[in-house]
Amino acid sequence: MDLSIRFRREMDKGLGRDTNPTAAVKMLPTFVRSTPDGTEQGEFLALDLGGSNFRVLLVKVMANGKQEVEMENQIYAIPEHLMRGSGSELFDHIADCLANFMEKFGIKDKKLPLGFTFSFPCQQTKLDESVLVSWTKRFKLNGVEGKDVVSLLRKSIKRRGDFDVDILAVINDTVGTMMTCGYDDHHCEIGLIVGTGTNACYMEHMRNLELLDGDEGRMCVNTEWGAFGDDGSLEDLRTDIDREIDAGSLNPGKQLFEKMISGLYMGELVRFILLRMTKEQLLFQGKVTAGLLTTGSFNTSYIFAIENEKFSRRLHKMVRRLVPDCDVRFLQSQCGSGKGAAMVTAVAYRLAAQQAERQRILDTLRLSREQLLEVKKRMSEEMARGLSKQTHEQASVKMLPTFVRDTPDGTEHGDFLALDLGGSSFRVLLVRVRSGKRHNVDMQHKIYSIPQETMQGTGEELFSHIVFCISDFLEHMGMAGASLPLGFTFSFPCHQSRLDQGILLNWTKGFKASGCEGQDVITLLKDAVHRRREFDLSFVAVVNDTVGTMMTCSYEDPQCEVGLIVGTGTNACFMEEMQNIELVEGNEGRMCVNMEWGAFGDNGVLDDFCTEFDHIVDNSSSNPGKQRYEKMISGMYLGEVVRNVLIDFTAKGLLFKGKLSERLKTQGIFETKFLSQIESDRLAMRQVRSILQHLGLTISTCDDSVLVKEVCSVVARRAAQLCGAGLAAVIDKIRENRNLNQLSITVGVDGTLYKTHPHFSSIMQDTLQDLAPQCQVTFQQSEDGSGKGAALITAVACRMKSEGQR
Repeated sequence: MDLSIRFRREMDKGLGRDTNPTAAVKMLPTFVRSTPDGTEQGEFLALDLGGSNFRVLLVKVMANGKQEVEMENQIYAIPEHLMRGSGSELFDHIADCLANFMEKFGIKDKKLPLGFTFSFPCQQTKLDESVLVSWTKRFKLNGVEGKDVVSLLRKSIKRRGDFDVDILAVINDTVGTMMTCGYDDHHCEIGLIVGTGTNACYMEHMRNLELLDGDEGRMCVNTEWGAFGDDGSLEDLRTDIDREIDAGSLNPGKQLFEKMISGLYMGELVRFILLRMTKEQLLFQGKVTAGLLTTGSFNTSYIFAIENEKFSRRLHKMVRRLVPDCDVRFLQSQCGSGKGAAMVTAVAYRLAAQQAERQRILDTLRLSREQLLEVKKRMSEEMARGLSKQTHEQASVKMLPTFVRDTPDGTEHGDFLALDLGGSSFRVLLVRVRSGKRHNVDMQHKIYSIPQETMQGTGEELFSHIVFCISDFLEHMGMAGASLPLGFTFSFPCHQSRLDQGILLNWTKGFKASGCEGQDVITLLKDAVHRRREFDLSFVAVVNDTVGTMMTCSYEDPQCEVGLIVGTGTNACFMEEMQNIELVEGNEGRMCVNMEWGAFGDNGVLDDFCTEFDHIVDNSSSNPGKQRYEKMISGMYLGEVVRNVLIDFTAKGLLFKGKLSERLKTQGIFETKFLSQIESDRLAMRQVRSILQHLGLTISTCDDSVLVKEVCSVVARRAAQLCGAGLAAVIDKIRENRNLNQLSITVGVDGTLYKTHPHFSSIMQDTLQDLAPQCQVTFQQSEDGSGKGAALITAVACRMKSEGQR
């Protein structure tokens, strides 16, 4: 147990960026990022160099449902003089043998992927780049230490010039062992070698590998544990016999753990002990033979013959005793260094092909700067069409006049009611606005629900229910029978010809109350008030929540002249010059225009930006062909875009091992809040995994979690960029309206996606800055635009009315 704790400490040292240089256990990254998943297939070459012989293998991997592997191999000798000569001679010899092998099997004309097992301590910088740290196992060649062995092999192959290979991976035999077994048992995530030498490797989480950037996914770490104790941490366990063996070795003071374990030294350990016991008259009647005095005479294989294979049983038993709460199985590797190298290559080949296919799909969701400038340009054109009398009907961006003629100036005063209706529950608010130096707003509210049958019953029933709730609220506030002005946030498409009138164009969000479409909602509300005869409304303003958002922020910051909502839906409004609004008489001053920009693209102007996933989401929505821009941006649809990408990836075998769960086929499971959580920088992959498991998605590998996160990131990034491009068109228009070279302006913004997503706001702002460089834009988050904002619009209207009467 003590030794186990010491080793764990050494592993942590090896993983740490600051402690690695002095760590004995080096914990080298191997750049092997995945174990086999059973879908690998193809022909691969493997080179296995780690002793006085080396092998070349041709490995055929079949993914025909049975996972078969066929192997041909040949062993080539390395002459003694080459083990001590120059590096280029050795690699030329390897290239010659490789050519001979390929000729023999008739594959010299193919350029096959090759995996290179190079069983010496190396510093890897990439999967196909490995710098030799030092020679071991009696090799001592000049001109190789400190060099990339893959480059040296490539040079030798190039010098021959009669064949070519694609060297994809260089690995060590321990990793090969893990990969070979990993092909047969997908739970295999540790490789162990106890032979001439000893080593172990395992799959480590990237976040613990401080030597490399990136914290997503996992990577196999080659522990190089043979050097455990080289820093003196095993001194209390080493005997004088261990010290004697070390002193007589080729590398005194190095690989001390290995010298207590591996086959290269075990026979010598036994010989030393027998020699000492004989000298002390405890064995062989004290007669020391010449054989017993000869180094290497007691072969490790003798121990196995005498011991009768007890080693592995003892190892298994000890491991299980030390980690009783882990179910550890041991699987013997067949040809780890050869087949294993081919497996690493096969996995690298599969990952590269899958990654290329994934990126090809994700690239359809990535937008270039040129494309974003084009979106901005088209938005500007659609805005102009919406403002013009002649083209208003055909425009997708309707640019509706709101009859809000001013933003607050701080002199507003009085008590106002606000009514916020936009979903299955609605709010009634009492808003007290106080003027003066420190103008403030005091609010109290109550939430009421609307039963499903009322949402889909008659208009009379719906408005009677609303008026009943207002009456209840006034009573609750001790103001029964009062007559107050009311701001009505009515978040449905309306046509307005004055501030106190709103003709409902069509219901959305699950409302279907009859007798309302084409009617003035203010008249319907006032009729219901008169039927009840308990209180009166002195004035009613119809308010859109986006305008409310702008008004709330401009109460705090007079520079706020744009409102933006990015939540379940998306919309924008801004203060437009009256002379540009052809739908309303008069050219003086400004009026807030409700863009209804969610419908941008409904006339086809965004078709070349829409992907197959956007079409699927649109077709399966409740309003196909409508709100196309909104469906690429807002929280209600982003999860659906992600879900459809994941379905496509799974169907193509790029995710979840190609197994499509019923849960993933369920519309709407991927809520926006999950997107925000998954993309949070603070979340480790295991937390992403638990979110996905909560969604009923069985994550088979860590790579799946990484990929899901990448999909979420690409989809959310596109949404933020599209939103930024639209906003750039709006803000540049305001600058041009005012003939300014530079414009300084504030955008009041609201919505769950903007407020809760970890990257949306920053990506949107970066895009805006890039596409409208002459504008200095500040963003202010709105607090309760649909409640407080509605009351402020009413307060401004009342102020302007009284100013007009004076």
